[in-house]
Amino acid sequence: MFRTYKYRLRPTQKQAYILNDLLFQMQTVYNDALNERRVYWQRSRKSVTYFDQWARMRNERHQHPDETGLLNASSIQQMLRRVDKAYQAFYTGKRGLPRFKGRNRFKSVEYRYGDGCKLDGDRLYIQHVGRIKVRLHRNIPNHAKIKHAVVKRNGSHWDVAMMLELPNPEPAIHPGPAVGIDIGLKSLLALSDGTRIDNPRWLRNALRDLRVAQRRLSRRKKFGSGWHKAKRQVTKLQNHIANQRRDFWHKLTTELTRKYGFIAVEDMNLAFMTHNDTLSLSAHDAALGLFRQMLAYKVEKTGTHFVAVNPSNTSQMCSRCGVIVPKGLDVRTHHCPDCGLVLDRDVNAAFNILALGLSAEALTYPVADRVASEAPPLI
Repeated sequence: MFRTYKYRLRPTQKQAYILNDLLFQMQTVYNDALNERRVYWQRSRKSVTYFDQWARMRNERHQHPDETGLLNASSIQQMLRRVDKAYQAFYTGKRGLPRFKGRNRFKSVEYRYGDGCKLDGDRLYIQHVGRIKVRLHRNIPNHAKIKHAVVKRNGSHWDVAMMLELPNPEPAIHPGPAVGIDIGLKSLLALSDGTRIDNPRWLRNALRDLRVAQRRLSRRKKFGSGWHKAKRQVTKLQNHIANQRRDFWHKLTTELTRKYGFIAVEDMNLAFMTHNDTLSLSAHDAALGLFRQMLAYKVEKTGTHFVAVNPSNTSQMCSRCGVIVPKGLDVRTHHCPDCGLVLDRDVNAAFNILALGLSAEALTYPVADRVASEAPPLI
């Protein structure tokens, strides 16, 4: 399996200057590759391949060392593959036409580990830059093999992301109980055992400070010293919000995978929330897709069984008798007219999600006998 470990870099002022120059050279090569593809298509209605572009840039790299002297050959290859993947996604309709990137929009360079980039103790050697101090807040496993390293500018800071290849963990069965999880925006998660996870609303709580910082930025002369200072303040606030969000989901998903042996969640398409004018800000702030992503890879380590089920009618159906009880989004309590069950709407949905997950896995996972014991009580 593959994992990514992210560390903070502490370059000197001179090293930071060289790193910025390195990004500028790579950004120029990226835009040149993009322009070549566009011009070639306009002239002949044919596409340029990755191999054609690398053959041209390999020769130009030797002819003009002053323009691309800081760039590693494998880094240029990785960048050209990045352009090729962007165009393949465009051809298949998954993304729009790749755009040219300005100096402030090109932020990362990828290295093949051992070729222009190597970790030496608490220092990271980068070709033409030198040995940069790394803040190793966690050790790299001894049995891990570092495949790639991505050096990224994050506002006024620099990070390195190490892509590790680890041996697949031995399959195991978690002895913990089963749980169904309903996701939402008022409460981020509602669990079938009655637990509710409130929405911290990181972005909404910081909107006042963010508005002030962005207003200050808009009043500065663009690219002036005051503008750069105001821009750093906006970036610092945005990074703080993103770090809060990731820290919260990391801790919560770790707790869930350690506690439960079977987790069923709804396989919901989040586009209807992120594209909705009313819900989009809250949906992006909640980062429910990040929750699903983290949960999916953390279960591999604990042996927890993880399934996603069709969310259709999970909020409308009674979790005790199965009767459909229609209710709008403003109705937050489930009242069943047939069996008399009174339950929080989201917890009721979590029970239905758990039942669907267990029924789908009954032949391969021996937890079907838990359904009766975990059914919701009559109130």
